[in-house]
Amino acid sequence: MPAAALSPQVLAKYEPVIGLEVHVQLLTATKAFCGCANHFGSAPNSNVCPVCLGLPGALPVLNAQAVEFAALASLAINCQVREWSIFARKNYFYPDLPKGYQISQFDKPIAEHGWIDVPTADGSMSGVPGDRSSSSGCKRIGITRLHMEEDAGKSIHDGFAESATRTYLDLNRCGTPLAEIVSEPDMRTPDEAFEYLTRLKEILLYCGVSDCNMEEGSLRCDANVSVRPRGQEKFGTKVEVKNVNSFRFVRLALEYEIERQIEVIEAGGRVTQESRLWNAAEGRTFSMRSKEQAHDYRYFPEPDLPPLVLTREYIEGKRAELPELPEARRARMIAEYELSAQDAATLTAERAFADRFEAGAKTARNPRRVANVLLSEVGGRLKALGLEQAQSPVSMVGIVQAADLLDEGKISSRQLKQLFDVCFEKGEEFAVAYEREKPEQISDVSAIEKLIDEVIATNPKQVEQYRAGKKTMAGFFVGQVMKASKGQANPALLNELVTKKLEGKSHGD
Repeated sequence: MPAAALSPQVLAKYEPVIGLEVHVQLLTATKAFCGCANHFGSAPNSNVCPVCLGLPGALPVLNAQAVEFAALASLAINCQVREWSIFARKNYFYPDLPKGYQISQFDKPIAEHGWIDVPTADGSMSGVPGDRSSSSGCKRIGITRLHMEEDAGKSIHDGFAESATRTYLDLNRCGTPLAEIVSEPDMRTPDEAFEYLTRLKEILLYCGVSDCNMEEGSLRCDANVSVRPRGQEKFGTKVEVKNVNSFRFVRLALEYEIERQIEVIEAGGRVTQESRLWNAAEGRTFSMRSKEQAHDYRYFPEPDLPPLVLTREYIEGKRAELPELPEARRARMIAEYELSAQDAATLTAERAFADRFEAGAKTARNPRRVANVLLSEVGGRLKALGLEQAQSPVSMVGIVQAADLLDEGKISSRQLKQLFDVCFEKGEEFAVAYEREKPEQISDVSAIEKLIDEVIATNPKQVEQYRAGKKTMAGFFVGQVMKASKGQANPALLNELVTKKLEGKSHGD
């Protein structure tokens, strides 16, 4: 954190203004403008050719699948896709950019004017300019544009960037197709930025346009942040925090940078417009370089590529290919399966997981109970063991079977837990464990009453205590009957019958 911790009163005087630029690597087989493999993990400098190396005379050819993925992503985040867009050269020098320029889009990008709704604690819409109505409990974050571009190579530093003694260049990433998604400066807290990134990633994964693997650089985020006195309309001086590689670090970097800028202003200084890097080990940002303006890049139309023309039929065809997106799916599942909002959010975080749940829910007696078994009994054990859902010994068929048995009253929740313990201990399917163990829940009233009568007859002292007003003694009798039934008595029925027997009533009174 900054050298001097700022008081809540000082922090409350200022309003942060946050916008995010997200670079998404598109999941194409080949690069944006050549036939080289778009594959992470190959030997350094093995997936390169004259085009992506920018050698004289090499000409780019646009990858049609990259256009499809960019259009799908644009529509999924509610952007208007242009029928006519232009590629441009963005000129700058960096060691891992061998051409000395990047093919990108500037004033006429493929898509503009989108939005994403993010949840907020109070549903406030404060700080969002214009008429951006949203659903209750959500804030609408505007998206300025989605444009296509190619990636640069990768610089690998021997040590952290501030103290590196050697830098190695891997140009395999040169020419990888990117979609850059630029938000409006609508976010006011690091938490809103975190939620925006989370929702954006979910949408992109549902569309299948990227794997969004931050560890492999498939999704990278630059955060623009400034502070201004509360009530002031004019923005403060913007600082860009570059290439933060996790959503948690984005939030931490923003928290640090907001306090740093306020500290500078409170001390009578001026915030410098610059690019900074986040040092996760030290929990701080540090200056990288002065921030470029658009004119510094000397944009001009790419002379080797014609305008990108998309017909209205093409755009509407891509719209028809969109899957049911996470927020819509959550709302439907809450209504259709009577799920809680939290369970629906967990189940829909990944498309494959949601598909798996729904496949089972459609065959089950009680989909809500399936969700509970999947998330609590299976999910809890997987988390404790550090395993993924795909590594569960119990399939969705087994989960549905367990939920149905529980719903029918054939097994108790205690028996279900014991069966799942066996499944995970032995690595076997639920049906196998159930057939071998064959636990049966006793729901026959006369059988349970007989056990209660036996326990009451052998514990007269405890009966007197109950009837003298110590009602908690009912738990003693329940426990004794459960023990006598070897855990097979129906718990709800047992509790009801014990109370009636101790009160001198019969079943049905």
